[in-house]
Amino acid sequence: MKKTLKKLIAAGCLLAAGSTLAAENSLRFGLEALYPPFESKSASGQLEGFDIDLGNAVCAAAQVKCSWVETSFDSLIPALQARKFDVINSAMNVTEQRRQAIAFTDSIYQVPNRLIAKADSGLKPDAKSLAGKHVGVLQGSIQENYAKAHWAPEGVDVVSYQDQNQVYLDLTAGRLDATLIMAPAGQSGFLAHPDGKGFAFVGDAVQDDKILGEGIAFGLRKDDTATLKKLNEAIAKVKQQGTIGELSKKYFGDIDVTVK
Repeated sequence: MKKTLKKLIAAGCLLAAGSTLAAENSLRFGLEALYPPFESKSASGQLEGFDIDLGNAVCAAAQVKCSWVETSFDSLIPALQARKFDVINSAMNVTEQRRQAIAFTDSIYQVPNRLIAKADSGLKPDAKSLAGKHVGVLQGSIQENYAKAHWAPEGVDVVSYQDQNQVYLDLTAGRLDATLIMAPAGQSGFLAHPDGKGFAFVGDAVQDDKILGEGIAFGLRKDDTATLKKLNEAIAKVKQQGTIGELSKKYFGDIDVTVK
């Protein structure tokens, strides 16, 4: 009897550990709130942005209560694995490298990655044009991986930062020549502000499916299969309701983020 009871208790603990939603009917999203228009803070300190609205919509569809936990982008995966929160919701692209560490929901949206530089610089997003130049990227991002794989071996100085805002500061100060970033973030976070005057997207969006991924999704621990299933069901509902398109127009204007 005691052995049976112990087995039942152990099984219950495993079930609870592997099913966040089933155990608590709540969800803790992990994010870095320094990346408008995806996620940032208003003047009053409230979280706002595309991913915030998206997360709330998905939680409503899943009929769970959601909350938010902030950390730096490069520590999101370690913090998820350490159970500091349940799901990454921070404009994280799905890549094979990241799949080795965590699981992902179905892709929700996809955005182009573009180079920002002085409008009259003549720079283009290729190694020949950027040779000898300094390009800022967010640490732990796919933009960093792309720049280090394609440009650094050809003489481009790829400089990594923990905070994209610091990249903008060094760009305006002349310490950087360019930055590679998700187009909507670069537009609303820099080009639309006074500091972005004289800067522009230069060249076309960069391409590399292996590094840049197949779209943006929520990240989960690999053992949390119940939450993954429920989130995918909720994401499907949100897509069917047209929420992705509505949020895209609200935050990105004419930039199409639909997964092709």
